[in-house]
Amino acid sequence: MLDKLALYLSKPFVQNALIVGVLIALCASLLGVTLVLKRFSFIGDGLSHVAFGAMAVAMVIGLTNDMLLILPVTVVCAILLLRTGQNTKIKGDAAVAMISVGALAFGYLLMNIFPTSGNISGDVCSTLFGSTAILTLSKTEVWICIALSLLVVVFFIFFYNKIFAVTFDENFARAVGTRAGTYNFLIALVIAVIIVLAMKLVGSLLISALVIFPALSAMRLFRSFKKVTVFSGILSVVCSVAGILISILAETPVGSTIVAVDVVVFGICWLIGLITTGGNK
Repeated sequence: MLDKLALYLSKPFVQNALIVGVLIALCASLLGVTLVLKRFSFIGDGLSHVAFGAMAVAMVIGLTNDMLLILPVTVVCAILLLRTGQNTKIKGDAAVAMISVGALAFGYLLMNIFPTSGNISGDVCSTLFGSTAILTLSKTEVWICIALSLLVVVFFIFFYNKIFAVTFDENFARAVGTRAGTYNFLIALVIAVIIVLAMKLVGSLLISALVIFPALSAMRLFRSFKKVTVFSGILSVVCSVAGILISILAETPVGSTIVAVDVVVFGICWLIGLITTGGNK
């Protein structure tokens, strides 16, 4: 098995998959803590369905670079969802559900009405669950992912204090002069970028797992925002690498394998949390 693993690791497509997987997992975990604390955990799932719908439109109109349509559409929807507050007629969770289901149905309908290949079921399954898309990345896609991921990490580090303030008490942040609306816009922009990138890794239906599980796992063990964020990033990267390597060796779907590893790690962290706190946590 070690010889087989060493052989695969020497392949450029596996190296590219590991690089992209690590970067996407790290970015998703950083913003995941903020989304969980702001009770927008499910936004990743909603936006992934929006990205699926936008991708279907791009396929139908024959857009060569579908990122030109998917990214702006996802950004707009992310901004609308994050701006949904308690004073609106449609509450946040309802808005996520409406956009999520509507975009998913619209995208699938378009792919059936205007098929671009003879294997619609295969195309849909690959898009929704990731399949082996991450193992077929081009050099251009890898460099785009590296550039966007670095921007996300730099954004999070540079605006860490502002993100912290907006996450825990947005009203107080506004009272002390923080432009909460601007930072919510930036957070929405970054989330949309992460969602679009993660479609290659785990597919549309499983993206929210990258956002939720590492954050919740870290919260079982730590209370400090900084510690939770750091540990969440570490867990996410480890799970992503482990999932990719296991999927290659066991010949299982990459996306679902990564999520399965995330679930197992969450269970372990949950048990550790119960033991160390005597069941009070």
